[in-house]
Amino acid sequence: MYLISACLIGENCKYNGKNNFHEVAKDLFDKGLVIPVCPEQLGGMSTPRIPSEIVGSKVLSKEGLDVTNEFNLGAKKTLQIALENNVKYAILQAKSPSCGSEFIYDGSFSNKVIKGQGVTTKLLEKHGIKVITIEEYIEKGIK
Repeated sequence: MYLISACLIGENCKYNGKNNFHEVAKDLFDKGLVIPVCPEQLGGMSTPRIPSEIVGSKVLSKEGLDVTNEFNLGAKKTLQIALENNVKYAILQAKSPSCGSEFIYDGSFSNKVIKGQGVTTKLLEKHGIKVITIEEYIEKGIK
């Protein structure tokens, strides 16, 4: 079993109430190979919600509200799901402040990306769970 960002299978859980549907992700779900998660919803955030980005050591909404605690709670709950299901790999949404695995938005809310990891990705990888994007899965598979 793998974790997968719920938005990738068509769940409307993105900050704007939409999704990041990807046919390959949905196929994995339909085959029963993935457990969908949305760390931000697990952390108690509503959908839709004000977009957030990592700014220094905090996660701030575009309006300046500190939502670090919600992001940390969502990451912990996601890790708990992963551990309960003996998950070794996660396919998470790129650039997200929760799920980004190689790049995240730079905190300026101007669509600029920087090298970095989201809150959930950092916690999962700290516990030995490899995080990749759906594009990496398609290109390389899971190894």
